[in-house]
Amino acid sequence: MTQLLSFLPAFLLIFIRVSSFMLVLPLYSHRSVPMVFKLGLSIMLAWIMVLAFDIPELVFDWSYILLVIKEISVGLAVGLVAMILLYAIQVAGGLIDFTMGFMIANVVDPQTGAQSPLTGGFLYTFALLFLLTVNGHHLMLDGIYYSYQYVPLDQLTLPFGDERILNQALSIFALMFVVAVQIAFPIAGCLFLVDLALGMVSRTVPQMNVFVVGMPLKLLVGLSLLMVYMGVFMMIVRKLFDELILAMRMMLQLLGGG
Repeated sequence: MTQLLSFLPAFLLIFIRVSSFMLVLPLYSHRSVPMVFKLGLSIMLAWIMVLAFDIPELVFDWSYILLVIKEISVGLAVGLVAMILLYAIQVAGGLIDFTMGFMIANVVDPQTGAQSPLTGGFLYTFALLFLLTVNGHHLMLDGIYYSYQYVPLDQLTLPFGDERILNQALSIFALMFVVAVQIAFPIAGCLFLVDLALGMVSRTVPQMNVFVVGMPLKLLVGLSLLMVYMGVFMMIVRKLFDELILAMRMMLQLLGGG
């Protein structure tokens, strides 16, 4: 009994980091995943880590409060890195909807409760399914497990004042927009050519009502291109997953002072 009580401070800290990851990690943080499942998975992973790691001696004192704040910050910061990069797909869907004409019919995202583009939600769902197919959810769990190699359990503070962390955060935001443009550019570029062709038709045939013809034509072209584009989209998403894992690892290294 005494030995179990000696593991309790470390177990609680590990549980706090794991549950913080679960709050923001893609797929695990989805509202369709029951909270009981998230809680049970967090407890199970925390117990496995307690048994697997060389646990340092920890006691409930004033420094323990700093450790709790540190664990919450690590889980939220690294999980948000993954979430921000994966939301590049939603941004790309917004760009596609803007050129296709779907921006007038946004839907409510069940995860955030905010409005999201139709194409963005469609592509994001396929990306999550592809994440399950390539075992990306297991790689994220590995990231939680090996995060203690970079940020030890007994590390009191995090170097948030380090310039490298700020540069890494800015590069993650920049990468999100770059990937979003890369995803949306083939379809948005083709629809721009459709707009250009409609503009030329309106100049040569003034009797034609381009506004009436343009909307169904852009929908037909956009949806047809979207079906052809799905194979290329999966290739880009696979590359995005690789960048996501690297960004999480880099953030952990910087938070650990490496």
